[in-house]
Amino acid sequence: MSLRFRQLQAFHAVIETGTVTGAAALLGISQPGISNLLAQLERQTQLRLFERVKGRLHPTPEAGVLFQEIDTVVRGLDHVAQAVTDLQNQKAGQLQVVSPHALSIGFIPREIARFAESRPNLSISFQAQYSARIQEWVQAGLFEIGICEVPVLSDALEAEYFSFECECAFPQGAGLARHGVLTPERLDGFPFVVMGPEHMTYRRTREAFDRTGAVWNTRVHTHLHQNTLSFVKQGFGAALVDPFTIAFDYEGGFETRPFEPQVTLDLAVITARHRPLSAVGQKFLTQLTESLAGYAV
Repeated sequence: MSLRFRQLQAFHAVIETGTVTGAAALLGISQPGISNLLAQLERQTQLRLFERVKGRLHPTPEAGVLFQEIDTVVRGLDHVAQAVTDLQNQKAGQLQVVSPHALSIGFIPREIARFAESRPNLSISFQAQYSARIQEWVQAGLFEIGICEVPVLSDALEAEYFSFECECAFPQGAGLARHGVLTPERLDGFPFVVMGPEHMTYRRTREAFDRTGAVWNTRVHTHLHQNTLSFVKQGFGAALVDPFTIAFDYEGGFETRPFEPQVTLDLAVITARHRPLSAVGQKFLTQLTESLAGYAV
């Protein structure tokens, strides 16, 4: 016996809604179409599935048993059909993103929330990691989209580059707010909170002070952008901080001014060169790069 899914779906819908009219509306087909599918099912099964009483269909005991057997199947296939539709409309799927810590506190969660708002069935995988590991993970296929600090070390990665101007953050009441712009000369001897010596912002700030002969007084060394700002707020000194860490800090306790000469944090959005992005990944990548461009110089 070869039963058609549409027959079982019509039967299931009549039981669920209680009427042929309801089943027709649920499935988007005509009432005669529903009646025809039920007749086909009764002929093939050689079972009487409904009794008509005063113009209404009442399921027979046999119909009750059949309904229990097919309920899970019909619901499961309905879910599959919905999943296909969601994928076609980019409302489902899996979003896989990895970023440096500086973007992980506020910026990336906000971007993912914006993206997921119209995609309630979206599965999300997100991690914050150091840049070398981010590049390894994207190249290995563990994540579709990565954001990392430059340089990008592998030709197997596609990259789009952005530069972001760091601002000089300092504790409230430090007396630096009278300046519209801070320079090495104006910060001569002022204590600084800095990233590690290998970090691009450390090297570029040191070069700026060296060129002027001003004293760069490095008091605290740390490894995360959020940590530099936290130490600033505790009064340990000034720091050059990326715009994402500043924008998504809601506690206050510090002030900022532009720093000259400009010191930038350079990032790249990376994907695997020989692995095509999913439709969801491509859509998020477009949103992400547009948002990053709004912060870039």
